[in-house]
Amino acid sequence: MVGTMALIIVMSVFNGFENVVVKLFNTFNPEIQITAATGKTFDITTLPVAKIKALPGVVYYTDVIEENALLKYKEKQFIATIKGVNPDYQKLSGIDTMMTQGEFEIQKDSNNYAVVGQGVAYNLGLELNDYLNPLEVYVPRRGSSSMTNMMEAFNSEVLFTSGIFSVQQDFDEKYVIIPIRFARKLLDYDKEVTSVELGLDASADKEIIQKQIEETVGDKFVVKNRFQQQELLYKIMKSEKWAIILILSFILLIATFNVIGTLTMLILDKKKDISILWSMGADRKLIRRIFFAEGMMITFFGAFLGLGLGALICWLQQKFGFVHMPEGGSFVITSYPVHMQIKDFIYVFAIDMVIGVITSWYPVKQISKKTIGQDKKF
Repeated sequence: MVGTMALIIVMSVFNGFENVVVKLFNTFNPEIQITAATGKTFDITTLPVAKIKALPGVVYYTDVIEENALLKYKEKQFIATIKGVNPDYQKLSGIDTMMTQGEFEIQKDSNNYAVVGQGVAYNLGLELNDYLNPLEVYVPRRGSSSMTNMMEAFNSEVLFTSGIFSVQQDFDEKYVIIPIRFARKLLDYDKEVTSVELGLDASADKEIIQKQIEETVGDKFVVKNRFQQQELLYKIMKSEKWAIILILSFILLIATFNVIGTLTMLILDKKKDISILWSMGADRKLIRRIFFAEGMMITFFGAFLGLGLGALICWLQQKFGFVHMPEGGSFVITSYPVHMQIKDFIYVFAIDMVIGVITSWYPVKQISKKTIGQDKKF
């Protein structure tokens, strides 16, 4: 019961953390990303944009330019990744819901603004609405070989900060979102982009749309969904969960050795009853079935109670969050997240039954046979 309960709780907590992490990454990662198969950038005119936008289920579209840049604010400097996007980028990403200060506004009329990650803002000591000290952005000038004169080696532009976002530490300490027109001017780009990001309708079949886009763009482009964009992260989370399941299953197996001890003592205690059944004509098969059924009943009711208690504790954690994260942590949640999945209950119950069969079969096969064999007179 306790082992089953522990398995359900741990698996549900892992599911909860997985959902939190995936939600955070999905806030920034697009549902579909198109990049060049070779090279860093590609000419947007080589991509069949009209056909992509016309596909059923494609709702949002934005060109993207990403490049590493040196940021300077007052006397502080920091290297980050500038991400040039269209003005309606927040509709695709939902990043406007993750703002901690200010608002998501990257361009207004002829004015350009930057929305920076919280980690970038911290390292630069950025202050919003500081119109006396703009944010300076430097990138290497294309085709320049001069390394002595900074004015010749770098392109530079200035803009003001309109807001600060916080999604996840990896993003917060890396990205600065700017208008794509500002990025084109800074990088001397005309029609080049580094990627295209798409937002899909919530009811659309994402796998089918991805295949349609792959057929439309051809082999010169790579089309990735959210899982493929963070494939390593998702695989690590899955492997960690299965490793924990394996470890706890071994603990459950050790705990279930109690069934072996219980059945062994029960067989010794019921030796006279076995003799009576034997004398009444019961064969070894019937006697073994009796004790095997006893072991399976112990396993079944223990598993059933463990599943119930595990579900109850998970529900209470979901409802009230009484187990809090360690104090001083910088995570985005205050209590341990929990998400129950019916397949986890099926897996745990199946593990219980397999272990129950093994631990019930062993003492019945070994001890009951010896007991009957020693009492031939019965």
